[in-house]
Amino acid sequence: MPAAPVFCDAHTHLDQHAPADIPEILERARDAGVGFIILAGTNIESTKRCIDLSAEHPMFYAGVGIHPMQADQPVNDAVYAELETMARNNPQVVCISEVGLDYLSTSPDHEVQDQVFRQHIHLAKSLGLPVIFHSRESHPAVFKVLREENAGLVGGAMHYFQGDEATAREAIDCGFFISLARPLTRLPELQEVARNISLEHIVLETDAFPQPFKKYRHNWTEPRHLAGVAQCLADIKGISVDEVAEVTTANLSRLLKLEPPSCPGALAVS
Repeated sequence: MPAAPVFCDAHTHLDQHAPADIPEILERARDAGVGFIILAGTNIESTKRCIDLSAEHPMFYAGVGIHPMQADQPVNDAVYAELETMARNNPQVVCISEVGLDYLSTSPDHEVQDQVFRQHIHLAKSLGLPVIFHSRESHPAVFKVLREENAGLVGGAMHYFQGDEATAREAIDCGFFISLARPLTRLPELQEVARNISLEHIVLETDAFPQPFKKYRHNWTEPRHLAGVAQCLADIKGISVDEVAEVTTANLSRLLKLEPPSCPGALAVS
């Protein structure tokens, strides 16, 4: 009997769930063919939760980072040292995430965000960890920082990608994957981008977090929804979902220096 496809989630915020919810979320993920899941930190406390959860649950790995919407203060020496210590001392940490720039009208000062983003890239390069970055209304500034800081030396992924083909190709040219999530299943313009971008440059994610604004709990996005994203991508490209799973999981595993999981819920080895 052929092995079932194994999907891996490049970006979630499951640390925001109540701890008691995690076992059932993981059970549903395993049942849907998910191998490993990355928890992205959004500040110091969130990063600590991500690390603690990844120590408790073998399916989890952690990212260290300060989200641009929480980058209201520059990263000083003390904060940098704390981020570095968490990343260096915990083998579950496999990336710098979630970091980047956000230029919504309600976002923090752009110069502060820029400094915070650059400090995270410095940290990533010093530790040899990839960068999973956020960009909202800020693509030109983000790519400017990535190029000036030579972030392609460690690479990473453009999280929750919803841009056009030119943006995708610029991210790839900078040395990054594009990370596709559930918007792929409903946005024709994004589907056209995905059709034209090689699978070798794509990873998958859900950006899962608690969604009480949705009427029904079963509609909350979880890692289990990776299978639907993968099936959509397979349909767009006219290939099997097994091929999508194999290539995107290999892409993410290689980026994070992990062995691809052999079955859902299998422990990857760094």
